[in-house]
Formats: sequence, C-alpha cells, structure tokens
Amino acid sequence: MTDWTLGRKFETPEGTVRWDVLGSGGDPIVLVHGTPYSSYLWRDIAPALARTRRVFVFDHLGFGRSDQREGQDLGLGAHARNFARLLDHWELSRPSVVAHDIGGAVVLRTLLLERRDYRDLTLFDAVSGGRWERGLFQLILEHSEVFRELPDYAHEALVTSHLRHATQTGLRPEVLEAFLAPWLGAAGQAAFYRQYSQIRQADTEAYEHLLGEIRIPVRIVWGREDRILPPEYARWLHERVPHAELHWIEDAGHLLQEDAPARLLALLTEGFPDS
Repeated sequence: MTDWTLGRKFETPEGTVRWDVLGSGGDPIVLVHGTPYSSYLWRDIAPALARTRRVFVFDHLGFGRSDQREGQDLGLGAHARNFARLLDHWELSRPSVVAHDIGGAVVLRTLLLERRDYRDLTLFDAVSGGRWERGLFQLILEHSEVFRELPDYAHEALVTSHLRHATQTGLRPEVLEAFLAPWLGAAGQAAFYRQYSQIRQADTEAYEHLLGEIRIPVRIVWGREDRILPPEYARWLHERVPHAELHWIEDAGHLLQEDAPARLLALLTEGFPDS
C-alpha cells in the first residue's frame, strides 16, 4: 500500500488489529473506515489533521493489514466490541470520532450499545440504519457460496468495478491497486466474501430506537452523487438525530476521501459550535 504503514498491534480474541497514531499533541480524533476499504483511505486526511490533533487510525479485523483468517467474527457487533477495546487500550475517554461506510454502524453501536462516549461524531456516507441491504451487498449475502467460487479474474473484475462505482472522480491506478491488494489471491478472495457475508441489517436495527437519545454534537456529511448509499440515507439519519448538522458535498460520490478531500478536511478542522 505505497508508503502507508500501521506500525502498532493490538491483540483481540480473534486476531491482531494493526493501528497507529499520528501527531503528538492536541485533542484525540479517531478515523474509522468501512468496507471494502482500509485505513489507507485516510492517507491524505490523517497527516493533515495531525498538524493539530492526535490522530488514531486502524484496520478493522479482517481488513487491510489486520489479521484475515477463517472463523473470525466480522459482524458489526464484533467490530464494535473491538473498537471499544481499542478506545480502552488507547485510554481515550471522549475522543472525536469520524466514520465512513460501515464504520458508521460500528461507531454508533459502540456509542449506544457498548456505552463508550465521544466528544463529537462525524458520519459521512455511512451505514447507520434503515434498509441498507441492497444491490451487490444483498446478492453476496444471498449467494455467498457462489461468489466464493468465482475464478480469480472474475473476482478481481468484480471488486475493481465495485471500487470504481464508489467514486465520482475515479481512482488513480496506484490507489486502486492499494485498495485491491488485500482482496486478491485465494486468501484475499475468501476474506472479501467472509466479511461481506457477516454484515447484517439486524445489527443496525438493534440501536435504531436509541438514535434520538444521542446528545453529543453530530455532523452528517454526504456526497450528492453517492451511488452506494444515495442521499436518502443521509436524510434518514438526519431525521433521527434532529440536532445533527447536515452538509452536502456536490459532485462527489461515496468516497469523499478520494472525490473531495479538501472539502472533507475543511469540515473536519472547523470544529463543532457546541463541542
């Protein structure tokens, strides 16, 4: 993954999570990726934030540089428990948290069900609730055994197409290669469908009734051209966390880190009025 590295390890009951921290001062902020990505998504955002903050990044178990192996629990509940363990390990009682894609569901479960507290929360193009089992994801859930048997060239083409579908501006060849790398080969292909086949809508339904109880500052940011989680998902979340800010990013898709990094960074650095 070019020069992006995670130099530290945290042991969970199901394997090693790789993580790192950038910056040496300022209030802590934690960046949480989704699927099928890794902390590589933050390669431009994290160093910029680290000028004034301590920035924590990690790869979910089963993703990126963290352990991938058969038998791992990679459901949203397990990811939330691991995130809670990481916060405890880092001794962060009230960090700022930023989450994308299924990272949104992970941090919401950690907040509402694992009962860890945040200073503030930014969710962008994030799984949060509602009916989000759709499209390719739903097909993988229903036919995971078929996808696991795809020839390697067909699997690579599918993952490549899915990654490109998430961005409005396109991915540079070296960036696409970095996102693909963890999912290639026999082990990578198995890991790709292993994690997708365990992500369930029921894991967000478990906390939906608690969304209205969130009292910390919340910012919702969404790409207008998101084809993975279209804008109605932003409105769904905003209706249930009524005090949350809602910001639209024009001409951007699901991957704001790729399509609009400067605009995303501007929002992340301006802070919350009440935090």
